[in-house]
Amino acid sequence: MDDLALLLDVLCPMHLVLDRTGHIAHVGPTLAKLRPAEVLAGQRFLEVFEMRRPRSVRDAGDLRHHAGARLHMRFRSGAPIGLKGVLMPAPGKSGGLVVNLSFGISVVEAVREFSLTGGDFAATDLTIEMLYLVEAKSAAMEASRKLNQKLEGAKIAAEEQAFTDTLTGLKNRRAMDHVLARLVAGPGRFALMHLDLDYFKAVNDSMGHAAGDHVLQEVAKILVEETRREDTVARVGGDEFMLLFVGKMNRRRLADISGRLIARLERPIAFGAEACRISGSIGITMSEDYEALDMAQLQEDADIALYASKNRGRACHTFYDPALRTGAFAISPEAPGGNVTLG
Repeated sequence: MDDLALLLDVLCPMHLVLDRTGHIAHVGPTLAKLRPAEVLAGQRFLEVFEMRRPRSVRDAGDLRHHAGARLHMRFRSGAPIGLKGVLMPAPGKSGGLVVNLSFGISVVEAVREFSLTGGDFAATDLTIEMLYLVEAKSAAMEASRKLNQKLEGAKIAAEEQAFTDTLTGLKNRRAMDHVLARLVAGPGRFALMHLDLDYFKAVNDSMGHAAGDHVLQEVAKILVEETRREDTVARVGGDEFMLLFVGKMNRRRLADISGRLIARLERPIAFGAEACRISGSIGITMSEDYEALDMAQLQEDADIALYASKNRGRACHTFYDPALRTGAFAISPEAPGGNVTLG
């Protein structure tokens, strides 16, 4: 038995030698590592291992009956890692059995679970080569995953940059068109506000473009502060802005927002030791005023309403009405500051 055990320890280190009663007489070195705190020798094989296939194995006689057949089993306790095996009668007249085991597809999990190394497998076992391939594949997949994450991040950053006005950090016209197109195609209600800065050219001409850029950045902050998270604010031109208000918005509420915006824009904006003075004119269209929505029409009508505000003296807001196309509008006595509604 000693010579046989030494031979098996080298050639198949995950083996067991059973005596004629089905008790474990010898344990291969690798198999012993799977149960370092347990002495397997002397225990009954079928009490240590749960036979998964064939399920008809109940005693040593049944084991001998399945000599040469493929066995599927696992330890009855501990990590439920599957094992595959084959058994053959031991040489000589001892009546014992030799069971050789392997991990099969569970080898990667087993190596990790039991800290196995190349020395735990027979020199001719292809398991190590397979593990190298698995590790190489895992490393390649991880590298691919990181590359994909990097590319996705770059894509998101590029898309974000393509939709962002670099000076103010607001969305740009491309982004506004994208959001507006989605709202036009959907069932929800919304309002579109077109705002143009009054006297901005004078700031640029008298104080320089650095002052103008500073004013635009301050205006962007005001617009963001006066709108909700779900609304959209965009710089669509040099000193032009568009605001999209989603949900049900009545005229009084939009008039209040316009009034607050204009009031804040009229406050002097400090630039060094100087003060920049601007105001704002606003044109408004509401989706509920249209039987069929068209994005270009909404933008054109908001533009017409904006220039109606300009023509009435600036620093006011105007709701679009078809009569604005003919100039047939009047100042409402209920609209302070020269805000325009139709008479």
